[in-house]
Amino acid sequence: MALTPWACAHCGFWQKHFKPAACPVCEDTRNDLPEDGWHFLTEGEVAARLTGDWRRLPGDMVAFTTSPGFGLNGTGWLLLHPDGNTAFEAAPYYTPPMLEEIRRLGGIRFLAASHCHGYGALWQLQEVFKPEILAIQKDDLRMTKAFRVTWPYDDTLELRPGQVLHHVGGHYEGQAALHDSGRRTLFCGDAFKVDQDAAGNNLALSSHKAFHKDIPLSPSELRHYRDVIAPLDFDTICTPFEHAPGITTAMALASLDDQLARRPGVRRIPIDDLRNMAGNVR
Repeated sequence: MALTPWACAHCGFWQKHFKPAACPVCEDTRNDLPEDGWHFLTEGEVAARLTGDWRRLPGDMVAFTTSPGFGLNGTGWLLLHPDGNTAFEAAPYYTPPMLEEIRRLGGIRFLAASHCHGYGALWQLQEVFKPEILAIQKDDLRMTKAFRVTWPYDDTLELRPGQVLHHVGGHYEGQAALHDSGRRTLFCGDAFKVDQDAAGNNLALSSHKAFHKDIPLSPSELRHYRDVIAPLDFDTICTPFEHAPGITTAMALASLDDQLARRPGVRRIPIDDLRNMAGNVR
């Protein structure tokens, strides 16, 4: 009996299943339970709800999104490269025009994601483009029910020179970040949250164990973020939800240092304050 892809109508998480009895993302303390109980949608039902879009960004990047919002409503990042493209995170679903655009741009050689909140329809990308590698940090494997991981890794994995996955943990035990040194960009998962206005201007930066419930990270989790991020050079971060040019390594470290200097708590630090604080980072 073939397993069918099912999406949680509440958070958008996909499982290949007979029919799910529950959603592991919604049941986890980092997300809320659906108030009206479980509803799972087939691929056809999801496809009928959504239209796809994409936009070209500086640095040969393409951001894939869907509308109206579905589930956590993340972004799929495609990083173009003459020797094969890398896709990190995934949109909630890929319509035929979205898939055709990826095909036109050269397909996908490497596929990865930070953690389950960024998985989106990763399973579609694997089925259609059959990437050479699908890499997930080993501590997030329990959430990969919709696709097959071909390269579980421990602390780091170099996909190609200049593109390295780093295990950061914290928000999720298996959370990872992709550092692209050529683009000077950190695809940070939910290690950081960027508050932006409607025009996409950065307003504030924060870190969370659970965003919806404002649960803070522990000091050891913050220190591990800092240890991993400190050697990395970047001037842009991309979460599953935001493209945030102007967030530098020093600003990210200043945000972590601010949290480490206080009792655990979530603080959204205004960007102008962070720029001033970054000058004192060592």
